[in-house]
Amino acid sequence: MTETGSFAAVGQPLAQMRATAPLVHNITNFVAMNVMANVQLAVGASPAMLHALPEVAEFAALCGALTVNIGTADADWAEGMVQAARVMHRLDRPWVLDPVGIGATQFRKDLCARLLDLRPTVIRANASEILALAGLGGQAHGVDARDTVAAAEVAAAQLAARTGGVVAVSGPVDYVTDGSRAFRIGNGHALMPQVTALGCSLNGVIGAFLVGQNPLEATVAALAYYGLAGEIAAREAKGPGSFAVAFLDALANLTPEALSAGAKVRAA
Repeated sequence: MTETGSFAAVGQPLAQMRATAPLVHNITNFVAMNVMANVQLAVGASPAMLHALPEVAEFAALCGALTVNIGTADADWAEGMVQAARVMHRLDRPWVLDPVGIGATQFRKDLCARLLDLRPTVIRANASEILALAGLGGQAHGVDARDTVAAAEVAAAQLAARTGGVVAVSGPVDYVTDGSRAFRIGNGHALMPQVTALGCSLNGVIGAFLVGQNPLEATVAALAYYGLAGEIAAREAKGPGSFAVAFLDALANLTPEALSAGAKVRAA
């Protein structure tokens, strides 16, 4: 990617992802499954939503990428998440961790510690979750952040150094780093948090972009693409309901050229 106000080549990862239509295995929460599957279909990927412990590792080996969201995990789901992530780590395939509400319970903290040992390619979370995951506190209200993105930047760099991967801190302006380089992405719209599971569904978009691509550049492109689609959908939406429909259409119709033109990406 080359910076020219926005990245001139930020649309290329979108074009490559659509050309390959990767199969992405998503172990996510009950709330997000349907929305996330529809989002991945709209972007041009192939979603799979399964978590049964007897088959999860076997299926993970068939997929180009994995996403893990601990939002409604139980003991069996947790074990399945670890087994699937272990497969991706062994096969050197990308996987995304979303440590939803990690600071709320010891169960979540313990599960995320196991998953971190399997070196996620990308960690995506809000600022409070990133701080908690790094062991630096974090003020959350349920699954919502009370910390600013700026407050989590040092923690993000520490986590990137620990895992050797990419950390994306979601907020009004997203922050993405691999510990060496960092970028801010300003695309998005205020209606996006008003539709349940859109944040969770972003993990699936990142996962799809990661297959066969540079992790940092793919993550930046996925965030810009997702946020720009939100901006486009908001132009015709009358509220959260119509926005949700318009957002799927925007994801499907947004071209690589339009993404390169509309991405609000700058080096941090």
